[in-house]
Amino acid sequence: MPEKKSKSSTPPVLEDDSVKLRPILGIKPRVYLAVIYGSILLVLLFFVLLYPGIKNPGSVLVVKSEPWGAAVLVDGIYMDASPSEIFTARGRRQIEISLPGFVTKTLDLDVRSRLFASAIFPRKFEIRETLTALSPENAFIDMAEEYSAWTFAGEPSATFQIPQSLSEGIYRFGPYSSDQAVRVSMEETITASARFALTRAALRDLIRAKTLLDNQGLSPSPLGLLASAQDIVHFLNDNPGAAVWLGALLTGDAQSALTSSPWYTESSQVFSGTAAGTGNAGQWGGSIQLGQLNFRMINGGNIPRSSNFPPNTSVATFYVSETVVSREAWERFLNENPRWRKDNIEALVREGLVTEDYLDPTIFPGAPSQGVSAISWYSAKAFCEWLSATLPPNLSGWEVRLPTEAEWEFAAAAGLANTGRFWEWCDDPYVPLSILPATASAIEALGSPERPVRGGSWINPPGSVSNETRASLPPAFSSHFVSARPVIAPSGNSP
Repeated sequence: MPEKKSKSSTPPVLEDDSVKLRPILGIKPRVYLAVIYGSILLVLLFFVLLYPGIKNPGSVLVVKSEPWGAAVLVDGIYMDASPSEIFTARGRRQIEISLPGFVTKTLDLDVRSRLFASAIFPRKFEIRETLTALSPENAFIDMAEEYSAWTFAGEPSATFQIPQSLSEGIYRFGPYSSDQAVRVSMEETITASARFALTRAALRDLIRAKTLLDNQGLSPSPLGLLASAQDIVHFLNDNPGAAVWLGALLTGDAQSALTSSPWYTESSQVFSGTAAGTGNAGQWGGSIQLGQLNFRMINGGNIPRSSNFPPNTSVATFYVSETVVSREAWERFLNENPRWRKDNIEALVREGLVTEDYLDPTIFPGAPSQGVSAISWYSAKAFCEWLSATLPPNLSGWEVRLPTEAEWEFAAAAGLANTGRFWEWCDDPYVPLSILPATASAIEALGSPERPVRGGSWINPPGSVSNETRASLPPAFSSHFVSARPVIAPSGNSP
């Protein structure tokens, strides 16, 4: 048998292919390829080095301001906040650097441009401006008002953060605290702001603001931190209510250490009724009738110890209505003040004076048949002002208004009847930590975005509300569970 030929596993070797360029119009390849490559390079260099400067001529404005965070506007259009780098087209431009509470800086600039390599090395023009505050005290109060408003948003989370408005205000306006009057005003504002420190985030902002103020808005030194800490300790020692406040805010080991301390135990007793000197409940006097409402006089004095007020809080003598405003009295008010009638609700809502439920006629099962409800704080104030015009001559210098929280609680402790039917509007701004003291001027300047309601309503389960129970609502809110109980008091005797 003949042998089979084995197939080779090695592929055949092929000769290398070669391409040879031919001359074009007699020009050799090495010449015209150099021209082509050079042209491509020139085009690329043109678009990289020259075209950006031709298409978008201008300069980058490097804007820095003291304090930081000022809005930068170019020709009236907001661009960024300082510090920032803003590309600005060539030509005559108006630059504004603006920050609330400061004088706006306005600059007219002739913005130039760079033609060569402007995309890689843009022409830069630096602007440095130090802004001047208009009124440091008032501007800082505006920041403190923002701080107080965020209190009602609750504790922030990973997805919800709040601005550090109070300490940011001190950073901006703290340098002006070298003036003693400005410093005193800022210190009083911070103390009043402490009454809104209801969350841990608010407490951190409060402490940061205090330490910055002690260093005129600059980062504190070790000695500055020590001085701030000493001031904070003095504040806590001087205000027993601070123990209850911190006990509710702190967590974990810090809370355990605080609540087990003698200071916390002694301070808590001051507001539990176990300490000596619990005040007096007041004595009832005569009565007068006004606008179909019967008012009884109650002699002033110290209110009984309460978890809501600093020790030895007192009220002056005043008259308090025995009931909330009756439907008949409210109807008389509406007849003489048609602006507040239900048929004008659209205008009242637009003005922010009421909400859509204002004077809603819906009757809920179990609701009291007597007393007007679904009224806002603004409308209740208007009713009191209307009733003030009917005061007799012997009460000249007095006014009808809503009660302060202290007056309401003082009257309730003295046996005020008809509580628990409606929540009742109070006159003063609502602060979560009214147990902490502050100057009257700072309280008035800071204000609050909400107003107190006291007493509880028919909807609350029995025993769930006491004379010390507090709540709050925005002043325009019109709830079926809220009414008002006027008082007659000396004019100007309210926050």
